[in-house]
Amino acid sequence: MTTIAPSYLSAVKAPGPQLLRLSLRLDAVVTGVNGLAYLALAKPLESLLGLDTEIGIPIGIFLTLYGVAVAIIGTRQSISTTATRVVIAGNAAWVVVSLAALVEGALELNLVGSVWAVMQAVTVGGFAAMQYLGLRKAR
Repeated sequence: MTTIAPSYLSAVKAPGPQLLRLSLRLDAVVTGVNGLAYLALAKPLESLLGLDTEIGIPIGIFLTLYGVAVAIIGTRQSISTTATRVVIAGNAAWVVVSLAALVEGALELNLVGSVWAVMQAVTVGGFAAMQYLGLRKAR
């Protein structure tokens, strides 16, 4: 029987360039799919999360474009250190803003939406940590 943990641990133990490329690509896919879901499922997500479509649709557009940008960075022959630092900073900012909006009640999310926001913040924080580690190991 296989589990996800050994493959995750082997990814974290991978050489810097490999970890960096993997973390950028994973970030791009998850972010892009999430953005497309916000766009395609705006009304059902409004009901499920309590997220107003007037906020959810712009978030979906942003996430889709951000996912494409991260994909471009992660698929280059040589990954730019500067671009990677921008992605790490962007991911860190997403975590801070998401949690601040949740604490302040700015998005008026229901319980499911609040849990979703925390899960997103943890996921994005994990991407930032993996990218930072990959960049550091790559030097």
